[in-house]
Order: sequence, then structure tokens, then C-alpha cells
Amino acid sequence: MAFTFNGGTHPKENKNTREKKIVRLTPPALVSIPLSQHIGAPCRALVKPGDKVLKGQMIGDVENALGVPVHASVSGTVKQIISKRMPDDRVIENIIIENDFEDTLSPDIVPCEKTIKELTTDEIVEAVRRAGISGMGGATFPTYAKIASAAGKVHTMIINCCECEPYICANHRLMLENPSGIIGGAVILMKALGLRTCDIAIEDNKMDAVAVMEREISKKDPSMFNIRVMKTKYPQGDERQLIFALKYIEIPTGKLPADVGCIVFNAETCYSVYRALTEGMPLVERIVTVDGDCIAKPKNVLAPIGASYMDLIDFCGGLKATPKKIINGGPMMGTAQWDIYGSVTKGTSAVLVLSDRTAAPYTSDGMCIHCGKCVSVCPMHLYPSYFAMFTRADDFEECKKYDIMSCVECGSCTYGCPGGVPIVQLIRSAKVRVRAMK
Repeated sequence: MAFTFNGGTHPKENKNTREKKIVRLTPPALVSIPLSQHIGAPCRALVKPGDKVLKGQMIGDVENALGVPVHASVSGTVKQIISKRMPDDRVIENIIIENDFEDTLSPDIVPCEKTIKELTTDEIVEAVRRAGISGMGGATFPTYAKIASAAGKVHTMIINCCECEPYICANHRLMLENPSGIIGGAVILMKALGLRTCDIAIEDNKMDAVAVMEREISKKDPSMFNIRVMKTKYPQGDERQLIFALKYIEIPTGKLPADVGCIVFNAETCYSVYRALTEGMPLVERIVTVDGDCIAKPKNVLAPIGASYMDLIDFCGGLKATPKKIINGGPMMGTAQWDIYGSVTKGTSAVLVLSDRTAAPYTSDGMCIHCGKCVSVCPMHLYPSYFAMFTRADDFEECKKYDIMSCVECGSCTYGCPGGVPIVQLIRSAKVRVRAMK
């Protein structure tokens, strides 16, 4: 029987690109690289307009604060450094690089001289930090900090290959096309954490990937890995639901997985760790599913960080319908974009372009009909309808009382709301106010 959790929902999968191999994006003429692509302090620019840069060169870094460096994803010339307002309303500096199309690598990109067995935890942590790796499942928490804070505390490591959001097939294709990179990264992470085994969680709508990963494991040490087949359900890929499904452990409010002895890494994060240690390659590109009913030829694209959404759309045959909404990420938890020339970042797992026919119908004047459906599907066992009601009444004390900060913003409540209430948007707004109250 497949592992699962209580609650959740079953949105239409729309995994239209599951059979489409990863293809490299035609090199763009310009890349716009934000100096903040992670949870934590923004980077300080290390270059200035007119500077020549090489692919993989560090162009921004964070000193004495939580954060990771950013690197040039192409070689070329720094054209300008501009401030852009991001979808979360932050104003972030972007480094604009004019591509010279030579792809000249930085001399700093060299493989680690030691074997995995010889490396210490501190050495792995520093290599991961310098590579600029942040969680690639969407959370964008600096991976080095995650490792460092969990070392010596955790007994369970889980590689999250669920990819439960509709449309997105980036991790699925990575498992099929480069399973050795995922397994190699997992071995490095286990060494850093002092663990001998880990679980690999894959939903049962990806049994082809299960077979490929099992074959890859058989070439290594099969005793190190346990493939766990999960029931296909949203949000199975949320780390709290994943830990409960596999270990029957609930994470208390305000606590992190490491506080209950667990740690979860995304599949592509593992692959990036593998490349950082074996090649010296920092995080300068990622797999992006480009899909939606407006895209002429949906694809899974290996795109340089800083490429624009328009670059990806053009590469996929352009638009075949008038867009209503562009989403960075999945339709459930992704962020709507106002700029078609916005940048691919380390957390961009998908770029979805949806028409009026498929974009969510939720509106600011949607009304609760008191059906209770949002309560039944909430994986955190909260009262989403109450949060919406209290937020509209500006009663943030009640939001806090009903534990709004435990909401993982998965969107299950909004997806199933027959009244068209934008519940998650209201919850996100309320959380800002609750944090301000503290």
C-alpha cells in the first residue's frame, strides 16, 4: 500500500511533458540575475557595469548573514545593475549580463580534490555554500544552513521526488535521465549528516521513475537507499506531510523537521550538490517545465539562471492563445507574475502560461457558502474559511488564535472552494500582519 497523509486534494495532474526529454535553452542574448534568490539577506554585488565575467564566476555574495552567493550563468559583460520590484513586492538589484556566447568557464570551477569519504561535514557545508545552492523545490532555503543546523541532530533523511504540483515534470525527467546525479548527491548529503541510509519518496504516478531509480541503486549499495512509493495526492510533496506519511511524526507548530530528527531535500537540490562537489559547478542553471494552454510546444527546459520567461516561451514555439496569467512555479503554490520578461531563478520549477479558460476563477468578491470543504482537505487540520473571514474583517488577533502561522499555503482550500474565495491569498496577507504584530 502506498504511503499517504490525512487531508489533501486531487487536482487534475496535467503532466503534459512527462514524456518530453530535457532540452537546453537556446542561449539568450541577455540574462538578468537577481541578487536575492533565497530566503535570507540579499547579496552584495561583486561586479560593476563594464566588467567582463565568466560562466560560474561569483558575482554577488552575502557576508555575516543567512544567504548564498549568486553566479554568472553565462560569460560576457555586465551591462548594468538595476533595481526591480519583485512579485513579493521586494525591490531587488539585478545584474544584467550581455552574453558573449562563448560560454567561457571561470577558473574557479574545479572538482573537489578529496574523495567523498575524506570530506568533513564543514568542508561539504562550505562547498555547498560557495556553489550558491538553495532549496530547488520552491522554498529556496540555503542548503548549506540546512545541513549545518541538522548535522548530529537527525536520524532520517528523505529525498523528495514527489513533485505533486500539476504540470511540473522537472524532477520526474531528472530521475529518468540522470538518476546517478541524484543518488550521488544523496550520498554526499548522508556523509555530511553522518547517516548510513535515506528514503527516496516517489509518487505512484511515476512508476517508470521508480524502476529507473531502483536500477541505479542496485549499482551502488542497495542497503543505503529505500524507495518509498507514495500515494499520488496533493500536497504529498510538502515536507510536513511527507514526514508524517513515512514516519508518522507530526512537526509541532513553530518547529522544523530537524527538531523531530528528520531532514528533506529536493531531488534537483541533490543533483546540484553532486555537481558542486564533483565538478565544482555552482548553481547557474535549472530544469524548468514550460507549459499551460497558451504554450504552443510545452517542454522541459534546462535554462540558465536569469533567462527571461519570454526566452523560454519563444523557445517553446511562442503563444497560441491570449494569456490571462503567467505563473512562476505550479498552479497551486506558484506566484503570479506581472512581467513576461521576469527572470528564471533558483526556485523556478515551472513557467506556466494560462488562458482565461484555465486560469483559476477566484476573485476578491468570492463568498464563503459554509460548505466546510476547505476544512476537510486541509493537510494541517486548520480552519481556512475562518482565516479568510477574519482577514476580511481585519481581525488578525483571531487569525493568530486559530494558528494561521501553521498554514503551509498549499492551496488545497482555494482549489476546492465552490464560492471562489481566494483563501490562500487572504492567508498570505494575514500572515504579514500577524508577523508585524509580533
